[in-house]
Amino acid sequence: MIKVSETAKKRVALLMSEEGFNAEKDFVRVGVKSGGCSGLSYELKFDNKIDETDKVFEDNAVRIIVDKKSFLYLVGTTLEYSGGLNGKGFVFNNPNAQRTCGCGESFSL
Repeated sequence: MIKVSETAKKRVALLMSEEGFNAEKDFVRVGVKSGGCSGLSYELKFDNKIDETDKVFEDNAVRIIVDKKSFLYLVGTTLEYSGGLNGKGFVFNNPNAQRTCGCGESFSL
């Protein structure tokens, strides 16, 4: 399962609306791909289609889909949003990551 913080929920709803998606029926697609300075990097985008192998979750009124392969890397992750002076953006608090890069956008197991 993937959790969504209150600040991330608000930002997701705003961005989905700006991009023509409906937060009540469309999804946040979260994934992992090879790359980044630590070996694996996070992907985050909006989607309105579910593949048959996707896992579907809902937390804090945010609907999330994760492909089967990425799910193994993301179990227990919390999606947060930071809007501070040191940088803005979504942050993945992943308990499975043994090492992360300085920017927080990539990790390794």
